[in-house]
Amino acid sequence: MPVLLTREPLSLDAVYGAVRSSQRGGVVLFSGVVRDSEEGAPVTAIGYEAYEPLALKELARIAAAAEAAHGAAVAVHHRLGPVPAGEASVLVAAAAAHRAEAFAACREVIDRLKETVPIWKADFS
Repeated sequence: MPVLLTREPLSLDAVYGAVRSSQRGGVVLFSGVVRDSEEGAPVTAIGYEAYEPLALKELARIAAAAEAAHGAAVAVHHRLGPVPAGEASVLVAAAAAHRAEAFAACREVIDRLKETVPIWKADFS
């Protein structure tokens, strides 16, 4: 599944499988992991919330734009609800014929996601 919001733990295998192909020699995976501290305070988990219909639509738009701009296949999976420290809250995979395009697409997706997708940190524990 190229674009996914889920309350379940994220899978590197799933996001990788969504983009891999024998025509794409460069595959880049980004994993955003919950840190064990935020602004000096200890954190055991972060809760993520989203306006899901709009978030899915925006994630799909961002992925499609990166695919078109870089000739890449893109998948982005984001977790919602409580995410324990040490676990991934977001995974981005990009695959292209060559590594430069795959890196560029992956970076574009994570940067745009942070800017425009209605997903926010709801609480820290």
